[in-house]
Amino acid sequence: MQSKESRLTRRAVLAGSGALAIGGGLAAVLGAGGRTPVGASTTAGRRVLKTGTTSAPLVGEASQIPVWGYNGSVPGPALRLGQGEAFEVLLENALEEKTTIHWHGVRVPNAMDGVPHLTQPPVEPGERFRYAFTPEDAGTFWYHPHQRSFEQVGRGLYGPLIIEEADPPQVDRDLVWMLDDWRLNDQGQISGGFGSRHDAMMAGRIGNTITINGKPAAPLIARPNERIRLRLVNAANARIFGLDFGELDPMVVALDGQPVEPHRLSAPLLLGPAMRADLIVDFDYPAGTRHSLRDVFYDGLEYELTTFECQGKEVRERRLPDPAPLPPNALAEPELATAERHRIIFGGGMMGMTGRTASGSDARNEQRTGSGMMMERMGGSGMMSGGMMGWTVNGVSASGHVHDPIISAARGTTLLLDMTNETAWWHPIHLHGHSFRVLSRNGQPTQYREWQDTVLMAPEERVEIAFVADNPGDWMFHCHILEHQAAGMMATIQVN
Repeated sequence: MQSKESRLTRRAVLAGSGALAIGGGLAAVLGAGGRTPVGASTTAGRRVLKTGTTSAPLVGEASQIPVWGYNGSVPGPALRLGQGEAFEVLLENALEEKTTIHWHGVRVPNAMDGVPHLTQPPVEPGERFRYAFTPEDAGTFWYHPHQRSFEQVGRGLYGPLIIEEADPPQVDRDLVWMLDDWRLNDQGQISGGFGSRHDAMMAGRIGNTITINGKPAAPLIARPNERIRLRLVNAANARIFGLDFGELDPMVVALDGQPVEPHRLSAPLLLGPAMRADLIVDFDYPAGTRHSLRDVFYDGLEYELTTFECQGKEVRERRLPDPAPLPPNALAEPELATAERHRIIFGGGMMGMTGRTASGSDARNEQRTGSGMMMERMGGSGMMSGGMMGWTVNGVSASGHVHDPIISAARGTTLLLDMTNETAWWHPIHLHGHSFRVLSRNGQPTQYREWQDTVLMAPEERVEIAFVADNPGDWMFHCHILEHQAAGMMATIQVN
């Protein structure tokens, strides 16, 4: 777990957003009870996801705010299916711009990965696209566009994808919380300026309004000795959550959808954008007990996200035994002795403004004037203005989703990536099509050697990851702070 000293400061955050409200841009609004449900669940039959404009109660039911959503809701429908079950979704695009769907964390065939121009043509307004695959892994995943994602995700286009184990753990409830933040203006509407240079070169578009499942955070009401599986998904463009559960003491059983040795938290749970965690929460407390869940990541901006409250009659006389490990997914174990080693350097931002675009063009040619300095080229990538270079991977600032791969590996090769963050900012680094072992941080072995698809790197941190390149295709490898991705912090890893 990264230390508090390397967290973003209050000044850095306030440079990009207004004051924080919990589910309300003008005032904190907390629900009176119950839980905040995710979008309507779809478990069987023909699935259709239709993009379009809708509204959501981001600051409470009395105030519906225009957003973009799937099937008229934010988040979109919770798609649930069994491990190894054939999956098919028809995307209908009712937006006035192109879109795609990326199945984040799922090891899909390359043609189903949803990256515009790289794995598929973007879906035009009024057009459709069929996604079909059979997921190999059980776990907590999610879906979102990869076309102009800094705005499309930022306006609400995302939803959970839950692939259930054949033998799931014993729990009383299985809940999904999609955490997000929104930047609202003084009128309580979503602020414009998506893709601004300021956001892109600093911490990203950090909002001022926090929601759980598209609504203000309501207390989670549980009965004494109830056990809840809580699936957390960070759907924010840029906000990092540092979740302090206080005395509640949940058990972590999976990270990024992949089982991990069950363990209790010794520090706040850090969730960068796109990261997930599965927790087993036991409410072995008497009725009337209240616990606070606080977000403590940003120094000077700590706040209470929500509360957990015990009410009613006990579910059972005593708490259940600690959960057993979840069944592992069939991931090939990296062969470190024969691994092909590669150095990866992340640079750029508001420091180290040197480099070139992936196409070799001068950075100034990537400028687009007008409101927000929008990152338009090739689906919203490679923006630069004022003669400044964006973010880089090995000295290259990517322009668009299609460029020469930084690594080309034969199928079955173990790749060990020795990654260094040479910037002053945090970066959640995501690899498509694979999960990887997190081996070490700053030369120290990780305690659990966890499988992840998105690893959070602190400023100046060095992280080693390893995986077997066994999924053929050209795979995106990028920062999941969406403004950083669009401003050049992306690359391609090719598996032949």
